[in-house]
Amino acid sequence: MTESDLQRILACGEDSQHQFKRDATNTDGLAAELVALANSGGGQVLLGVADDGSVAGLDAAAVRRLNQLVSNTASQHVRPPLSPVSHNVQTAQGVVMVVTVPDGLNKPYMDLQGRVWVKSGADKRHVTAREEMQRMFQRAGLLQADQVPVRNATPTDIDERAFGRYFERRYGQSLEAAGLPVVQLMENLQLAQDGVPNLAGLLLFGKQPQRLLQVCQVGAVWFPGTHLGDLNYLDSENIDGTLAEQFQRGMAFIKRSLHHVQAGRGFNTLGQLEVPEEAFVELLVNALVHRDFFISATIRLFVFTDRVEIISPGHLPDSLTPEQIRTGISNRRNKVLAEHAAHILPYRGLGTGVPRALGAWPKIDLVDERDANQFRAVVWRVATPQVTPQVTPQVPPQVTPEVQRLLTAIVGEMKRVEIQTALGLKDRKHFLGTYLRPALDAGFIEMTIPDKPLSSQQRYRLTPAGQVGLRALTPKA
Repeated sequence: MTESDLQRILACGEDSQHQFKRDATNTDGLAAELVALANSGGGQVLLGVADDGSVAGLDAAAVRRLNQLVSNTASQHVRPPLSPVSHNVQTAQGVVMVVTVPDGLNKPYMDLQGRVWVKSGADKRHVTAREEMQRMFQRAGLLQADQVPVRNATPTDIDERAFGRYFERRYGQSLEAAGLPVVQLMENLQLAQDGVPNLAGLLLFGKQPQRLLQVCQVGAVWFPGTHLGDLNYLDSENIDGTLAEQFQRGMAFIKRSLHHVQAGRGFNTLGQLEVPEEAFVELLVNALVHRDFFISATIRLFVFTDRVEIISPGHLPDSLTPEQIRTGISNRRNKVLAEHAAHILPYRGLGTGVPRALGAWPKIDLVDERDANQFRAVVWRVATPQVTPQVTPQVPPQVTPEVQRLLTAIVGEMKRVEIQTALGLKDRKHFLGTYLRPALDAGFIEMTIPDKPLSSQQRYRLTPAGQVGLRALTPKA
């Protein structure tokens, strides 16, 4: 560094990469400065410079003393030790010692008292928040969220039948033939530790994962417009359950919220999504598998009239960028979860998911919001006119028997409970998932109050397409 280089730095003042100090005598204070820079991308401490940027200068004796102080502090008062580089710049007022601290490779660094410091603008701060500390250990590879044992979880929280089906399908051996307790097998597969299921184990095979992992779910909302602040919504759902169940229900929410285009095909086909399904499959799986579990937030799924947003807690890990993941470069955040998810979900773990989504539908924005600590995938919709369906004499297998029954049960305008009673069904969840929602998705029925889907006065009636379908189901005399 030349004197002119030094003057340019001093003219700009202190920032997150440059700290001015007239002198240093206290090892604890200097250790905090070195630790903060190492944990925050690296930087320089300029000794012999006042806070206002004026050069005070150091004499030869002060330079020798400070060199020894910096060396001792970096090696004896910082954990793990640092290796800063010093450079002396001669000025008219005396020497300025420039101590360069590289970006640490073994974060988090801490002082002798075990305190972790990071830069906060031109100042530094002590990290005390548990989540921030966990993320620092995660980035250093010292802690993986998916491998942390879940507090208060026990082996009874695991669905042994579900785990058994997975174990036999993947390893070709039943649990009985394996001859080990389920919890021991889970430990062998890094899904438990010391008899306690970890996050990956509970999220993949738990009976009720959200009892202990409240934020590990998807919050889905279907808006009637283009603004998040809209007070009205067409549909909403808290999507919980295992990872596989969240994927299935998340895809079902997307499919029932988007247009289905007949594209010249017959009435009895369900039509194709306005945006290829594969694009959503890849993006939703990525959100479920690669989210940051150290952040107390849910995945959010928002459907607007012009776009669909999938927002995942946690920005891209390390220095990964949206441009890199577009080309297939990846960095697994939850290695154990991803390894097992590759055998449960339509996920390959090779970094090919985003390129496949873009190949299916190029109108996708990938936004890494580091300040908000989240990653946003925005799928832009295109308004597509519906094609009048062609009449066919019979209903083929694409229209399920349940939907066929529902079409024959609706007379005029009926409430949900009236349709359910007419069909002789008691389980509301089964009725919604197997009968009502598929019929809505296919465009065979419609709401009488579509802008208030949860209204107590809501009724359902056949659409023109549904009436055509009902005539096709009715035997001719």
